[in-house]
Amino acid sequence: MPTITIATAALSASRRRAIALKITRWLTDRGVAAGHVVVRFEEADGGMIFTGGWPVDALPVTPGELHHASVTVCVGPQRDEDFRADLAAHIADTLGRTDNTAFFYLEFRTTPPSEVYVAAAGPLRRTDLLAKEGTP
Repeated sequence: MPTITIATAALSASRRRAIALKITRWLTDRGVAAGHVVVRFEEADGGMIFTGGWPVDALPVTPGELHHASVTVCVGPQRDEDFRADLAAHIADTLGRTDNTAFFYLEFRTTPPSEVYVAAAGPLRRTDLLAKEGTP
């Protein structure tokens, strides 16, 4: 159950939806069920993220381009280095990261399905057990 948390400056609802759909489609093209993809957005202005002791909002801004983002991606341990590298590049491209982006951070957290619980219109269940039962 890939879970992506994106912290960046405020985005419109339509932009968040477009990003979530593009990431979900990339993952479904690689065999992940769309219903298992979670994309969360957190608003993080440049004064809330520091690098080298300085707030990101003190870094140069290129108008109309992504200024900063901090992304955490939780995936299962079966995902290899190529998958993670390709997903990282896809997320960066989807968010609009360029060489002018002042700050971009993406971290993977390997999370075994046995440590993830979900409830969707039903009881709370471990995702590894759902997969064994063939639950979508």
